[in-house]
This record gives sequence, C-alpha cells and structure tokens, in this order.
Amino acid sequence: MSAGAAAPRLRDLAELVRAPAALTVPGDVVVGAAAAGRPLNGRTALTAAGAACLYWAGMALNDWADREEDARDRPGRPIPSGRITPDAALATAVSLTVGGLALAAAGGGARALLTRALPLAGTVWAYDLVTKATPLGPPTMAAARALDVLLGAGPGGTRRALPAAALTAAHILAVTRLSRREVAGAEPADAEQAMAATAAVGVAAALPAAPSAGSRAAAAAGAAGYAGWCLRAQLRARREPVPERVQAAVGAGIHGLLPLQAALAARAGAVRAALPLAAALPLARRLSRRVSPT
Repeated sequence: MSAGAAAPRLRDLAELVRAPAALTVPGDVVVGAAAAGRPLNGRTALTAAGAACLYWAGMALNDWADREEDARDRPGRPIPSGRITPDAALATAVSLTVGGLALAAAGGGARALLTRALPLAGTVWAYDLVTKATPLGPPTMAAARALDVLLGAGPGGTRRALPAAALTAAHILAVTRLSRREVAGAEPADAEQAMAATAAVGVAAALPAAPSAGSRAAAAAGAAGYAGWCLRAQLRARREPVPERVQAAVGAGIHGLLPLQAALAARAGAVRAALPLAAALPLARRLSRRVSPT
C-alpha cells in the first residue's frame, strides 16, 4: 500500500475475500479428520482456521489478478471501485497465506505443513496466477478443495480420506466449470453437466458405508439436502441460463458444500460434527446477502 493511503475498511476487506464463503472451508477439514479417525479437538480447529485463511488468501489474490477484467465486467468490486488498492489486495493475500500456513503447522505439525498445507497454498496461488483462464483451472480449484480434506486427515490418514476428498473435488469441479459462465451467461448444457455431477455426488455420498444405522440415516439426509439445494438452482439456470441464474447456481453450489460435508462426516461416523455443518447453511445464506460468495 502506498504511503499515506487509507487503510481498507473491514467491510471492503470482507467483500474482497468473500468472507462468508469461508464458512464452507472448516467442514472440509472436519470431514478429513473424521474419515481418518482423528479426534475433533483444538488442533483440528487450528487446522480449519488455517485452511480458511488460505481460502481467503485465494479470494484476495483472485481479485488482484483479475483487477483489469473486473474493471470491465464487475466495476463494483473492491479494487476497480477504488475501495481497496491493488497493493493492499496483494498484501492481504500474502499475509493470509503466511497466517494460514502458521495455523496449519500449529494444528498438524511440521509434517502436515510440508505435505499438506504448503501444497495447498501452492495450488491456490497457481490457480489464481497460472491456470484459472486455462482448461486446467477447474481441476486446479477442485484439487485445492481435495487438499483441504486431506489437510484435515493428516499425513497418516490419506487413504481413508481419499473417497471424501474425491467427492468434494467432483462437486467443486462442476461448480467451477459453471462459474466460468456467470458473467456472459451459459448454455443449457452447462447447467445439465452440473446437475449430472450433483446427482452422482449425492448418490455416492448416501451410499451405506457408515458404521451405524444412525450414521447412515444422517448421511442419507445430508446427501438429499445437498442434492436438493444444488439441483433446484441448477435447474433454474438450465431453464433460463442468464448471468443472474448462473451466478445463483454457483452460489448454491458453494453453499451446497455444507450439507455435502454433513453427509460425508456422518458416513465416517461423526454425526455430532455433521449436525452443525448442516445447520450452518441458513447462516451462510443469510451472510451471502450482505457479501456475495462469488
């Protein structure tokens, strides 16, 4: 930030990093920990906080990298509107990355930092600076969310957490592909592809792999909630694939991670962890009315 420049307002920073959307991030870590059989304790909370910081870093870096495009297509965003300078946005991304890595190290130790958090941070930066505008963009974003899940699982829980990470990645891949159409509008086929992915992920998340009847019922309920929430918005985008409908479908896909995470946590036997994840959806929706998640 240049000398004498005013510090960004908290609301502007919240819009820059899409603050409410980070409500979907701790659930990735919880799902990974539950799948790996790790205790959900203070160390898990530190790891989740680190993952949220890395998510926010990616959002700030995204706006810094897209500042010229946003000046044309989204002039109301914090950087093109002049509410946050490019230097301040980049400094925010760097600071949040460093903070996220430190929190992940505190939660998981040096091995988790080297094998999980650093690759996650690298993937976030690679998406924003290198792959986003290429065919590798959606897979890179999907990989980042899969690494969130594996971060929660820890270095020793990779194999057990891989199915949950794969389902999370499949969902994010579909959402990210659809998000490429949220400015200019989509074709009905774009929404249809997202719907097919949602249906497949929902069925897989509901498969009876949970250790008890209660866990299986909770997983099925979470999967049904996930599919219903996302498919409703995607169907509207298919019927009327204008930017507003596509943006709504992308936002629903972001929030839809919460019931999906609830289903995956329940499948791993962590029903108590699944309940607050599902309950967070109304809060995320309410906050998104103040700060857009996209």
